[in-house]
Amino acid sequence: MSPRIGFGFDIHRLVPGRPLLLCGVRFDHPLGLLGHSDADAPTHALMDALLGAAALGDIGHLFPDTDPKWEGADSIRLLEAVVALLREHGWTVGNADVTILAEAPKIAPRVPEMRRRLAAALGVPDDRVSVKATTMERLGPIGAREGIAAQAAALLEPLPPPCN
Repeated sequence: MSPRIGFGFDIHRLVPGRPLLLCGVRFDHPLGLLGHSDADAPTHALMDALLGAAALGDIGHLFPDTDPKWEGADSIRLLEAVVALLREHGWTVGNADVTILAEAPKIAPRVPEMRRRLAAALGVPDDRVSVKATTMERLGPIGAREGIAAQAAALLEPLPPPCN
């Protein structure tokens, strides 16, 4: 098997009364992301990138929002389940790159913590995970602070064959 690349995207609306979680890190912010699970958009984008690279569908297929057991689910735990599924299919994570699109809160001060959380869930060293942020220059729904979006790219590498 050759290495494979996947791309993921996710977006969630900002609403009052919900915690704001990004890459498994809770932010002190008056609004949180609306979703069936914890609505951690960057982690969802990363899961879709990983699943796409392995041609294993998407998170909506694995963790449907019509199933009550996923209500309020911790996206980092879901990411760990995706990594386990990848291993079952002979894949390991080479690296991951996540971009968060948000006007607020400030992401940069929390990037090292976010990288550590994702790297731990992926089972890779921190230096194989990139997290960065950009604004939308006040354009569109993200620029109007109505939501937060994220995109991710991931490289999968085949697991080495088992030693006999």
